[in-house]
Amino acid sequence: MTIAIVGAGLGGLALARVLHVNGIESVVYEREASREARGQGGMLDIHSGQPALREAGLIDGFFAIARGEGQDMKLLESDGTLLLQEDTPDDAPLARPEVDRADLRDLLLDSLPDDTVRWGHAYESAENGVVRFADGTSAAYGLLVGADGANSRVRALLTDARPSHLGQNIVEVGIPDIDRTHPGLAAMVGRGNYWVFGDGVSLGAQRNGDGRVRIGLSFYNTGEDWLATSGIPFDDPAAAKARLIELLPGWDARFIALIEACDDVVVPRSLTTLPLGLTWAPAPDVTLLGDAAHLMPPVGEGANMALLDGARLGLALAAHPDDFPAAVKEYEREMFERTGDAARMSARVQEMLMSPNAARRMLAFFQPD
Repeated sequence: MTIAIVGAGLGGLALARVLHVNGIESVVYEREASREARGQGGMLDIHSGQPALREAGLIDGFFAIARGEGQDMKLLESDGTLLLQEDTPDDAPLARPEVDRADLRDLLLDSLPDDTVRWGHAYESAENGVVRFADGTSAAYGLLVGADGANSRVRALLTDARPSHLGQNIVEVGIPDIDRTHPGLAAMVGRGNYWVFGDGVSLGAQRNGDGRVRIGLSFYNTGEDWLATSGIPFDDPAAAKARLIELLPGWDARFIALIEACDDVVVPRSLTTLPLGLTWAPAPDVTLLGDAAHLMPPVGEGANMALLDGARLGLALAAHPDDFPAAVKEYEREMFERTGDAARMSARVQEMLMSPNAARRMLAFFQPD
């Protein structure tokens, strides 16, 4: 009756940890060769996901690595007009702290027995209680959990739904060690989130725990082929930055300086989502969590929902250790309702971001009074 988890992301690891805390062991199969195989992305705003870390017995460890100052926020228009500035007192509660995704993943990994995660196991297929991997090996399971992200292959066992393009493309750049290399820009960005909105374009800058500022330029109402037709030469970082600046006509010189100061890491990202309110008929031995189940616009809910998915499924399995189908039904019923609400809220925020007056609408969102 092995519980096999495909994917060592936050949701899959949270599930493995909550199961472990409750005396139930599982196996996590991850296609990457090791935990250091690739970068894990930037900062996460962990708020509604904190109860999952409490269930995992890791909340103190989380607060030790979280950045309370990451709750700061600045909101500006592309001509330099400051619309909103929120500075968090040093003694403020950690309601929405930022944490490096890599640090949070390491916290979860370090909390598991050494043999829980099987690296280098790329999921190939599953049938009749046997999961097969790309290297030709296989393993038996009593429950298979697809925690394998936006492009989940396990998802096909439950639904024909596939992600579709969101109408948003992102180009990510960054400034390493910004406090030392560009102290003026560091002071401008501040300690937390820095958002600038123009006509169909936004710039989001976010300070990471390692001193790097990650900058994402979002281009809204663009098609899935936009990155290929934008004229951005991604194989030539200097020319790519020059082209990005061309795509920001009329923007204040301070924001242009941010792009000019970036290093040679230029990463294109095409965003997709699953259908809003996706559900499926329950299966006795397969379920999904995280982006595999409910990929939504990236407005701060995805990681939180994945953590909660893992914890809630773990608790359901602990309550029904000899009845996986009952545990899956209980989990999916709660998950569909909870993540459906989160997806609808995310879609509303995404609609604001894609509107012509995005800056003013976001200001009203953050300051409804």
